[in-house]
Amino acid sequence: MHWDTIVNKVSPYVVKIETPGGHGTGFLCLHNDERSFVGIATAAHVVSYADDWQQPIRIHHLATSSTTLLKEHDRVIWLDNDSDSAVILVPSDKLPLPETLIPLLPMTTPLEIGAEVGWLGFPSVAPHSVCFFSGNISARQEWRHAYLIDGVAINGVSGGPVMYLTEADGVQIVGSISAYVSNRATGEALPGLAIARDVSYLHDSISKIKSLDEASKQKEQQKAAAQEPDAPSDPTKA
Repeated sequence: MHWDTIVNKVSPYVVKIETPGGHGTGFLCLHNDERSFVGIATAAHVVSYADDWQQPIRIHHLATSSTTLLKEHDRVIWLDNDSDSAVILVPSDKLPLPETLIPLLPMTTPLEIGAEVGWLGFPSVAPHSVCFFSGNISARQEWRHAYLIDGVAINGVSGGPVMYLTEADGVQIVGSISAYVSNRATGEALPGLAIARDVSYLHDSISKIKSLDEASKQKEQQKAAAQEPDAPSDPTKA
């Protein structure tokens, strides 16, 4: 599978997230069991200010040419500033996103140094186009759940999905773009490294949703059992 095929596969899952202060990128990362809501992964810094101040955000889905305005009561945002990761929970009927999911890389198999990855996003130089970038893993930083990538990350691409391909498992999401650190050793802004946060927070969020789904099922079962009429007694028995 070539990168153009991968981009065509992943692009329908990618959205532009616009806030009163700017914009970033996000992607579909989860559904709940009943498909009543979806989870959009992004970088925490993309939505943290709007969340703190209860500001509206707009989500643009270029694949269907749709735009959704989400006021504070229309969404729930889970944030982890330490890993610069966030998940926006939105009712499914507000976003025409795919019903399937792109799998996340298991946390037990982190990428090796030198692995080639690609990412998608809406850079500030082309804010109305989803653009593709690629590079190689330069280092893994366990302490901040991140990869350093020999590649470019422009403002607006933050929160975009970082993709990896294997013959055995196909396309997987390995993280989301968080920042770009330029080299200023000489006082000038020279080429540096992109930072991508791994999918650990997304795995945690999915586990939380599964726990909530299971609790909801148990509650419904208990409610149904309480409403069942008692079995009639057998008059032939003393």
